[in-house]
Amino acid sequence: MKQKEIKKVLVIGSGPAVIGRSAEFDYAGTQALRTLKEEGLETVLINSNPSTAMTDQGLADQIYLEPLNIDIIKRIIEKEQPDSILPTVGGNPALELGLGLSMNGFLEEHQVRLLGVSPEIIHSVQDRQSFVEALEKAGVPGVASKVVGTVQDAAAFAKEAGYPASASPCFHPFGALLFTGRFNGGRDSCKYAFTGRGISDSRGMVSIR
Repeated sequence: MKQKEIKKVLVIGSGPAVIGRSAEFDYAGTQALRTLKEEGLETVLINSNPSTAMTDQGLADQIYLEPLNIDIIKRIIEKEQPDSILPTVGGNPALELGLGLSMNGFLEEHQVRLLGVSPEIIHSVQDRQSFVEALEKAGVPGVASKVVGTVQDAAAFAKEAGYPASASPCFHPFGALLFTGRFNGGRDSCKYAFTGRGISDSRGMVSIR
């Protein structure tokens, strides 16, 4: 049901096609634009990828083919003056942009709301430890896991919990599996899981599967 105070929505696209986050977000964004239009709302789309279906002419009332960064989105908001932003159909880049715009006070200053998600929820999903705590609080079972900052801590926890294990970045909720390093034991294999797959020692997480 349409809320009367929502009249114009800025949709943030998913940007460049990347394995793990491309077609599904393009489809989600396309369906969101169609639904918003069916509800009689004016739509503005920003996406840096012109080859997506969501950038087809007619899906959004205004389309901006621009790099996805906070400064450009700020300029679009100041020009188009939407009352709402939809960051949930563009994957992790869109969520991070929505969170950044909210945390620096820009959205509140311009009386723009986030649709479908709150900054607190975005943070809890991005921060693996917060996510684990939220699951435990809700009574949802999950694998043994721990946020660690060094290869040594990762190896110690994996040995304690049992192999095989995997190390994933803490702040990549979408497409993180692509950068997940699996290891079966030993410090060398653990070190490869951290550094050989682009996982930073300072923001790693070991998740036992």
